[in-house]
Amino acid sequence: MRRHPGRGEAGREVTQPSAPAERLPSERGAEVGRRIGVGLMYGLWKPRVLGAWKVPATGPVIFAVNHSHNIDGPMVMGVAPRPTHFLIKREAFVGPLNPFLTGIGQLKVDRAAADRTAITRALGVLRAGGVLGIFPEGTRGEGDFASLRAGLAYFAVRGGAPIVPVAVLGSAGRPGRLVKALPPLRSRVDVVFGDPFDAGDGSGRRTRKALDEATERIQKQLTGHLENARRLTGR
Repeated sequence: MRRHPGRGEAGREVTQPSAPAERLPSERGAEVGRRIGVGLMYGLWKPRVLGAWKVPATGPVIFAVNHSHNIDGPMVMGVAPRPTHFLIKREAFVGPLNPFLTGIGQLKVDRAAADRTAITRALGVLRAGGVLGIFPEGTRGEGDFASLRAGLAYFAVRGGAPIVPVAVLGSAGRPGRLVKALPPLRSRVDVVFGDPFDAGDGSGRRTRKALDEATERIQKQLTGHLENARRLTGR
C-alpha cells in the first residue's frame, strides 16, 4: 500500500499505516454517550446551543472545539445533533473510565508520539461517515485557538471532511461551590456551532507545506468563529 506523509498530534512526521485497520469505535456506543451527555449536561447546567442546524446531517465531519475546561468534551457530546467520537488523551483512560470511554465510542490517543493506532481509527471514523471531535490546541488552556497542532489539518485533508468550528463559552468562569473543578451548577454554558469549511486548497496535496498552509487557514477560521461566538453570546 502506498504511504502518504502527514503529521501526528504531536506535529511529527508520520506515515499512513499499511497494517489492517483497527476495529472502529462503536457508532452505537457514541449514540449512547450522546444520550448520557444530554441527561448530565442539561441536568447539571443550562446549555444554550446556537447554530446546531449548521452541522451536516450526514457524511464525515470534524468538530474543532476550543478547550478551556474538562466539561467541554462532554458538553459538546451532549448537545451536538450527531454522536461524536472524540480524540481523548490516553491519561484519561484510567480505571473504570477506560472501558466506559471505549464503550461510548471515544478514541484514546498518545499525545507524546505519532500514535498510528489512533490515526488509523480516527480516519476510519471519517471514512465511515462519522463525526470526529478534536481539541486542536492539544491540551486545555485559554480556549482561544491561539496555538494549533497539525493533527487537525492532517485529518481534515487526509479524511476529506469539512470542519465545523465549535466554541464552548462559560465553562471556565467562576468555580462551583460544591465542586471547585466544575462550573457552578445550573449556570449557563453556551455552545456555538459555526459554518462548515474545507481545510485544503482544493489541490489534494498532502505535503508538509500543504498541511502547514491548511493549519493557517484553519486557525484563521476558528479564531474568526470564536470572535463571532463571543459577540453573539456576550461572553
